[in-house]
Amino acid sequence: MLAAHAEPPQAWEIAGQQVVLDHPVIVGILNVTPDSFSDGGRFVAVDRAIAQAERLIADGCELLDVGGESTRPGAAAVAVDDEIARVVPVIEQLARRRLGPISVDTRRAPVARAAIAAGATVVNDVAGLAFDPELTPVVADAGVGAILMHMRGTPDTMDSLATYRHVAAEVAAELGQAAARAEQGGVERGRIVVDPGFGFAKTPEQNFRLLDELASVVALGYPVAVGPSRKRFLGHATGRPVDDRDRATAVACALAWERGARVFRVHDAAVAREALQVACATTSSR
Repeated sequence: MLAAHAEPPQAWEIAGQQVVLDHPVIVGILNVTPDSFSDGGRFVAVDRAIAQAERLIADGCELLDVGGESTRPGAAAVAVDDEIARVVPVIEQLARRRLGPISVDTRRAPVARAAIAAGATVVNDVAGLAFDPELTPVVADAGVGAILMHMRGTPDTMDSLATYRHVAAEVAAELGQAAARAEQGGVERGRIVVDPGFGFAKTPEQNFRLLDELASVVALGYPVAVGPSRKRFLGHATGRPVDDRDRATAVACALAWERGARVFRVHDAAVAREALQVACATTSSR
């Protein structure tokens, strides 16, 4: 059963600024890794990463999310120094160009600290601040925004932990606990966004049920981000390979908007933007 409708929050506070959420906020994925599931190796060079960032902004992104560690299923952890060496030069260049707010996709406090010093104003943690106990105080003290994603285990163990009786309710409950821990650790509520973690410790069927029942997560009262982009469950439905799932991603984003999501993390901003424009116009007409 769907949770009772809750009106999504209308703003997200990051580093003393507000991101207004009365429209779809698109976050461009910028992986500077050699082994990400979709675009690994394409943007390792700083100049190529910057060129891709400029394309994403031109196509409608309001934020850029820079990641230096692959979190695909089965991925092994990368050394902290290697992760820092990947993300910091890119973040520094993006900050100099003032293209927009910059998020760092990391689970680790030293990486977040270095990224914030370089210009990042959001920490996007796939582990919901549960992997590194030092990350919460880093986020709290810096005043940056936080995206807390739902995941069980680690990338190399999560596929074995996709056991739920009621996936949407359990994901919502676990995200609520993560957000409460963040607040207790000094991260103000207005800085927190929650992400149900499509593709992380969920089967294809569970991902679709979670998308359909996303209102359970929205009911927590935090802004909701989603990152279905090119994920395996979309290929399960369409039969398309990973590099041909942007249309399916756009549909998933539109469905998520209708159910209350407001932040959308994607590889192809242009396709997602058009789908979200139609979805937004539809809900605005009610």
